[in-house]
Amino acid sequence: MKFSDKLFFSMTALMTAFFAIFGTWILASFFQNLVNRELEQGNVESQMFQYLFEMAFGAIPKEYGEEYALTKATESVMGNLEGENNSYYIFNADGALLYGSFQPQEEAMQGKFQALMELLDGQSNYGYRIVEGGGKHYLISACLSSANDVVLYLAVQRDITSIFEDRDLLLGQYRFALMLLLLAGTVVIYFLSRYITRPVRELSFTARHIAYGNLSVRSSNQSQDEIGELARNFNRMADALVERVREKEDEARQKELEARQKELEARQQEDFTAAFAHELKTPLTSIIGYADMLSTMQLSEAERSEAAYYIFRQGKRLESLSHKLLELVGMDRQDLERKPLNTKELEENIRNTMRPIFYAKKVHGKAALEKCRLYGDKDLLLSLLYNLIDNGVKALKPGGFLLLKGTKLGKEYEFKVVDNGRGIPPEEISRVTEAFYMVDKSRSRKEGGAGIGMALCQKIVRLHGGSLQIDSKPGEGTVVRVLLPLEETVLPPEDGRGKGAKDHETA
Repeated sequence: MKFSDKLFFSMTALMTAFFAIFGTWILASFFQNLVNRELEQGNVESQMFQYLFEMAFGAIPKEYGEEYALTKATESVMGNLEGENNSYYIFNADGALLYGSFQPQEEAMQGKFQALMELLDGQSNYGYRIVEGGGKHYLISACLSSANDVVLYLAVQRDITSIFEDRDLLLGQYRFALMLLLLAGTVVIYFLSRYITRPVRELSFTARHIAYGNLSVRSSNQSQDEIGELARNFNRMADALVERVREKEDEARQKELEARQKELEARQQEDFTAAFAHELKTPLTSIIGYADMLSTMQLSEAERSEAAYYIFRQGKRLESLSHKLLELVGMDRQDLERKPLNTKELEENIRNTMRPIFYAKKVHGKAALEKCRLYGDKDLLLSLLYNLIDNGVKALKPGGFLLLKGTKLGKEYEFKVVDNGRGIPPEEISRVTEAFYMVDKSRSRKEGGAGIGMALCQKIVRLHGGSLQIDSKPGEGTVVRVLLPLEETVLPPEDGRGKGAKDHETA
């Protein structure tokens, strides 16, 4: 939530709480004053009723009997209180009603007096209670009388509905006034909060531009308050930051150049021999296979000519590949010269080259590439596919199956090599693209591997701006996916453990 919104909501909540609490307190105080006034009046009337009754009741001799004395005393008192807007009641010690000036609408109030009588027992000679009935409010005041040793309860019922009606009226008026006040105050607070936080928004705008790379922008706030001082300090900080960034960029650029140079030299010294030897294996296997066919099998003239042609072509590819490997080591992460090529050419080459390998290993292989136009280095892409297929063949048992499939996916082309071989343990997948790393070292060495194939595949994929992903389950097989962009110009990703390696780790 923005600071201006926080300021707006907090001030609005504070104003609402203040006026709600203050108004409630005022109304409650006013209402309580009215109630206290009625209580005082009820107390006076109750004492007057008690005084008159006890005088009249005590003036009658006991010889006339309690019932007669009660009747005469009541007639005398009611005559003196005639015209009062009250109702009067007399109960005996057992709580039975002896006299009551009931009105029809007050009959429902009779049961309320029993609770009031219980309030007086053992506590005080005087008590009161406010009750509601028939849509009205009543103040019932009661006192204990013991004239002529006769225990009686005297009660006065006073209608105080008017003060509750006044309270409800004032409460409704206050709510309406509060709504208008809050509406007007909310508008004022909104514009006030926006005005107060405007310098902060301007400073945030400046900081955002600097974060996006526009290091020349500065705050224009020249006020003399705290925000103005903050803006000036911010400008000074930005100036120092720009200078420091430039120094760090120069240092980092120099260190990067030195590191690249050292890395190139180290790679040329350590990886060239093993990588070149590994890349000799696939074309030599094809050459040996066709040569073996020529020497051991009865072939037609056309078949002999075709075998001799593939031997010649693989020899030329081997020659070209050796130059490409030398160039690959020297160029590090530089752009290759990409040329348009047809995937069907790659498919035909793969089929003809790998046929004797499939035959020798007694496995079933299939290549199916969807027709598409790619931009890349043909020899390096063939080397990529040869290495992936060769790794898959090594993982197969006799009678196993390997599929090379190519599919166009939007703006990318996917090469997928699938086998049902022994698979790769999950903890090994992230390391198979490391140079000289072999999952099964004894088996790899026995089959002529040097642990360079997947490292070269990873680098070829990166040089083409693509990504490589490996999914495998031990005992079930492996799926290797290579995604290459179809655009003609693609910036190669950064070297090191880049996108492809990350894909492996998340496989």
